[in-house]
Amino acid sequence: MELNTEIFSLFNNKWALLTAGNKEDFNMMTISWGGLGTIWNKPVATVYARKSRHTHKYLDENEYFTVSFYPEKYKDVLGVMGSKSGRDMDKMTQSGLTPVEAGDSISFKEAELTLVCKKMFVQELDTDKMSKEMAEQFYSDNDYHDMYIAEVVDIIK
Repeated sequence: MELNTEIFSLFNNKWALLTAGNKEDFNMMTISWGGLGTIWNKPVATVYARKSRHTHKYLDENEYFTVSFYPEKYKDVLGVMGSKSGRDMDKMTQSGLTPVEAGDSISFKEAELTLVCKKMFVQELDTDKMSKEMAEQFYSDNDYHDMYIAEVVDIIK
């Protein structure tokens, strides 16, 4: 049996856009943390968003979100989407991406792969339950991530 581990590098090497909302009102942010697997007998994607991020509000207010991956030529666009806030600029206009409905959420025409996800579980990461080293490295500013586990209900290529 051949084991292909390429899927495990999607978040870290290709980055992704995490998008929540609907065609009238949505926001997106670049993520490089995430995972794919199985829990509760369902295929799932796990993503993380800091409470301070504008997209966090959209994740909390909507049942569905998407995780979309892009060809290398969009790396600069993803860099902007991960470093600028939708509170401060019109990320949609700046990105040059073309929004499209994806199930009950939004993705972009330029994506080479989109996971349509339905929230199943949300929890704030608890620094008391992680190593002191990790807590100090990532949360010394008290800007915590929430973890979202969601069923992958569709895959769009």
